[in-house]
Amino acid sequence: MKAFSLFGMSDTLSLFGAASSSISSHRTQLSFPQRLFFCRAEIDGSVSLVNVPPNLLLAEREEAKAVLHMFLTSQGLNRLNASRKMKKLDLFVDHLLLRLHTVYKTRYLVGRELTTPEIRDALIPYLNELVDEHGDDFVEVLEYFPIPLVKEKSEEIVQKPPSNETESSTVPDSSLESTTNLKKQTRANNIGETPNLPPHVVYLEELGMEREVIKEVIRKFPAFAYYSLEGKIKPVVEFLLDLGISKSDIPVIISKRPQLCGISLTENLIPTMAFLEDLGVDKKKWAKVIYRFPALLTYSRSKLQSTVDYFYEIGLSSQDVGKVLTRYPSIISYSVEEKLRPTAEYIQSIGVNPAVLMSRCPQAFGLSIEASLKPVTEFFLQKGYHIADFALMASRYGALYTFSVEDNLLPKWEYFLTMDYPKTELVKFPQYFGYSLEERIKPRHEIVKESAVRLLLNQVLSLSDEDFYKLLKRKVKKKNACA
Repeated sequence: MKAFSLFGMSDTLSLFGAASSSISSHRTQLSFPQRLFFCRAEIDGSVSLVNVPPNLLLAEREEAKAVLHMFLTSQGLNRLNASRKMKKLDLFVDHLLLRLHTVYKTRYLVGRELTTPEIRDALIPYLNELVDEHGDDFVEVLEYFPIPLVKEKSEEIVQKPPSNETESSTVPDSSLESTTNLKKQTRANNIGETPNLPPHVVYLEELGMEREVIKEVIRKFPAFAYYSLEGKIKPVVEFLLDLGISKSDIPVIISKRPQLCGISLTENLIPTMAFLEDLGVDKKKWAKVIYRFPALLTYSRSKLQSTVDYFYEIGLSSQDVGKVLTRYPSIISYSVEEKLRPTAEYIQSIGVNPAVLMSRCPQAFGLSIEASLKPVTEFFLQKGYHIADFALMASRYGALYTFSVEDNLLPKWEYFLTMDYPKTELVKFPQYFGYSLEERIKPRHEIVKESAVRLLLNQVLSLSDEDFYKLLKRKVKKKNACA
């Protein structure tokens, strides 16, 4: 059996037509979307659901979902992530249900109910075949089912869905031609031909997007190949340009989050921006915010609101929330329960106020507790600082947690020991670790040492060159006067 194979539309309609008519006449009104017709398992025979009771259909669907959830966890997803993925797989669950009705056709003809082992015996081997065929792309194939995965060097032609699809799910002729022509162009390049490029490629290349990057975007997000150039991609690009985003940044934004080009401006994008502005995002800085994290505008309102609610829960003010979202918008992508809450609990356990750290260094909440946060804490404790001292240092300069122990903290610590300062100086000025050792710390310290005067560590490093030399001159003059 070859799973997810492409085939003629007439074959598709004959395979599912009987099922659709039977289903519509039955009081359960179970329906299978026409876009399901892109893919099928190659099993001969028609399907009839006339004898399937409504409660049995519901039970079978729940069992199919349970089998799929179990299978996803067996592929390495934790239970929480598998449950989240399941919310996006309704079309594929319908496909599995239809497969059951195809495999066990004779059972339904006599009205016999399937057992749980029979359901699993039919679905698990099929899912294993999909893993064998699609490998690491397996979950992506399910999520975007029934859109077939675009594979490099594929010779298959994507079929156009029925014309009565809604706008959001229709595959425009121009998009299909673009996908097909892109494949032809790839093959032509191998033999030195230069046929006309599809409109998508021409437009994106004019924006400065390299062809290999375009291909990679389509490989990672196949739905992008189906977006209407005039109806979706161009309007979004022009909107971004109007916000002040430079033309050279557009390819980066699209490659980071191609889904952005599939969002309706009037129904989703603009309302989401207004919603975020109400939360405090600086509307004057949208160009920087979107460039940093274009995915921000693709999250649901519920996801945005749940994360912001947690910010309020740990003690951030509305003003701080706006600053955090503006400075570090990617924090929205972090799971509250799996990432933000555990990090806040660890931070609080060592005496640091999580709201203070969040407002000063939200990046710290994206770091691993075991691989990043704990090693930094333990580094300073091993150097003789009390936990209260370190809590003060982290509160004053949360970026400490973003530094590598081996590459940053250790070499700067070793040089600090040669500077003849007490260790308490670092408690007062932990920002020391944020300056370049070779370009700032060493040169400034050598100048002070040669002048034979003493400055606070803060004065040595934080002042501008002009202010630093003015202060140094005054210190030297005062020292000479006293002498």
